[in-house]
Amino acid sequence: MRHACALLLALGFTAAAHAAEAVPADAALKHAKALLDKVPLVDGHNDLPWTIREDEAHPMDVDAYDLRKPNVQQTDLPRLKEGRVAVQFWSVYVPGELKQGWARTQLEQIDLTKRMIARYPERLVLATRSSDIAKARKAGKVASFLGMEGGHVLENSLGALRAYYDLGARYMTLTHNVTLDWADAALDQPRNGGLTAFGKEVVREMNRLGMLVDLSHTSPDVMRQAIDTSEAPVIFSHSSARALVDHPRNVPDDVLARVAANGGVVMVTFVPAFVSNDYKRWKDGLAARTKTVDRGSAAYKVVEAAYIKEAGAAPKATLKQVADHIDHVAKVAGVDHVGLAADFDGGATTEGLQDVSTYPALFAELIQRGWKDADLAKLAGGNLIRAFAKAEQVAARLQKERAPSLAALPSKLPPK
Repeated sequence: MRHACALLLALGFTAAAHAAEAVPADAALKHAKALLDKVPLVDGHNDLPWTIREDEAHPMDVDAYDLRKPNVQQTDLPRLKEGRVAVQFWSVYVPGELKQGWARTQLEQIDLTKRMIARYPERLVLATRSSDIAKARKAGKVASFLGMEGGHVLENSLGALRAYYDLGARYMTLTHNVTLDWADAALDQPRNGGLTAFGKEVVREMNRLGMLVDLSHTSPDVMRQAIDTSEAPVIFSHSSARALVDHPRNVPDDVLARVAANGGVVMVTFVPAFVSNDYKRWKDGLAARTKTVDRGSAAYKVVEAAYIKEAGAAPKATLKQVADHIDHVAKVAGVDHVGLAADFDGGATTEGLQDVSTYPALFAELIQRGWKDADLAKLAGGNLIRAFAKAEQVAARLQKERAPSLAALPSKLPPK
């Protein structure tokens, strides 16, 4: 009994000591901002180019969509500066649900994004190499990379893959939400058992080029097979931990372990349905009600309003929940294999992480949880930069060892 009391007393003193060591919120935020002034912050995914394309008043007009001024969406130059963003991967997203014109739309999105970057030479600079990050940072500019979202834009052509690389694309998400002839998507019916032989050749050719293999949006079988195939580190450009929220877009623990062995990086996203179980359940209920209704129609709004009246407004996902996912990935994969990718611009946001200005608040939360500066620097961007540089090294070796791949799928064009 005496020993038990002593143990409880010791535990009490330990808890009190930890409480005494707790960092006040204002001090943690000040610390976070100072840290992010010293180390590069990399965000893996921002959909601003698609927002500009879809702007009702001035579609595709980068001059009319003025990033020097505050806007109603989640990204502009003042807030990028406030958020200490040093590196942004701009998604040159093309919906997989399009019935035709994937390659044309991809070229338009690459063109739009390059025009957007060139519009603000004082703050943005196009980047294509990991070494460009330090140069951009020294010049006080955001290193701006292009990330492709969905291999449907290849139209089953490795020649197209090489052309997109030459145009500046530095990662490609193997699928978006639609299963391809060569890869299964997380949110569609599988029909390939993961990657086909051609799909694995896509991964190998990306390795040869130095284009990062992005496994967000893919099925777990694709995740595992791509990691097993890749000679370079892979990334998840915007996904969270499936052990915490069982969403198909999140990463299972066994895959997190494979990412660690591969040297890759899981860039934790802020999407409410991926980080909050309550929000996911609410969103799943809405999806079930609206399954047969066109999202852009008046009928959708009627059904949505009825659902909200019955189920209540959407629950809030929180900054602390995002931090929980970061903690989990760091625990399972290791602190060398976690990064950040908010998936701004225009979708639902998480409370406390509503736009690109809010990254310091997330780092402040992690500081209060006991994260050390060296590990925060890895999370901020060190891990992604290391993986990117390694992919470039692998590409330099592979380009000496083998020629561009001539692998092809049977043509679906009608015979002449």
